[in-house]
Amino acid sequence: MHISKYNASGNDFVIFHTFKKADRSELAKKLCHRQSGIGADGLIVLVPHESLEYEWEFYNSDGSLADMCGNGSRAAAHYAVTNGLAENKHSFLSGAGEIKCEVDGDLVEVELTKPKELKEKFIDEEREWYFFDTGVPHLVTFVEDLNEYSKELASTMRYRYNANVNFCKVDGEVLRVRTYERGVEDETLACGTGMAACFYSAYINGNAKETTKVYPTSGEELILSFKDGSIFFKGRVEKVFESCI
Repeated sequence: MHISKYNASGNDFVIFHTFKKADRSELAKKLCHRQSGIGADGLIVLVPHESLEYEWEFYNSDGSLADMCGNGSRAAAHYAVTNGLAENKHSFLSGAGEIKCEVDGDLVEVELTKPKELKEKFIDEEREWYFFDTGVPHLVTFVEDLNEYSKELASTMRYRYNANVNFCKVDGEVLRVRTYERGVEDETLACGTGMAACFYSAYINGNAKETTKVYPTSGEELILSFKDGSIFFKGRVEKVFESCI
């Protein structure tokens, strides 16, 4: 098996392509294990699609399937172009729907599925929450200090609402985000759909411009834009290595 390891804003993925779909949950757990495997936040498998350039299977590190991953989609697009599976501008099918991509060297922009409000702004655990689906469900709470992040609270909310959980700080004209992710069951260095949910929550409240820089825990710069009802997500990706296993 020929595989590649990718890093996208602190999220890391094992990626390969093949000709048929299969249940690769156990393989994902083995490859993504930090001690006994390659180590990654997720496994991405590209398979043929009848009308788009390809379709993906996305597995979290615990073997569970996820419909969408913002950073993973950018890594997948770069992998597809690098391996001759797609042109620089192309579309692929995710569990959340069609994802449009543009690859310019190591800079990749994707158009995410249109955000959906899952619940009106509400109070829980003495905090105000926004709840949007930006490919997968995300809870967002705004904080004055990112040290207010609590893994215990994030885990509680994750299971209560079956959603990823984001703590977001409006820092002048930029946003800073910490995310607890389902499937990893811990804070990750970055989450693309989480940053999108934070950006959109801030944007609709007048706390973010139409194009805004967002910084996850990794400290890398991402650019989020809202155009024609869709969120565009741009940042650099890195192919860490490739190998045969």
